[in-house]
Amino acid sequence: MKISISNVAIDWFKEEMGLTNGDYLKFFAKIYGSSPVQESYALGFAKEDPIDMSASKEVDGIIFFVEVTDEWFFSGHDLHVDYNKEKDEIEFSYAKPNS
Repeated sequence: MKISISNVAIDWFKEEMGLTNGDYLKFFAKIYGSSPVQESYALGFAKEDPIDMSASKEVDGIIFFVEVTDEWFFSGHDLHVDYNKEKDEIEFSYAKPNS
């Protein structure tokens, strides 16, 4: 699985969460919510140190990652993280590799 993050999303994380060089941001499955890849589950995020990373992406010294224990959530999809200015929120999209 691959993680990609738009520049506007990176700027949002830096501003809203105070992320700086050397920080980690974890994407994780959370119960209650909705996503196109898992019914009744949504994707959350938190500033947290990794235990056992499955996938990661480093941008400006910040490591965005998913733990092995949350890999099931993605069902073989890659994760793209973007920011929606009109809604003022982070948005996630999922795609199978090579699709």
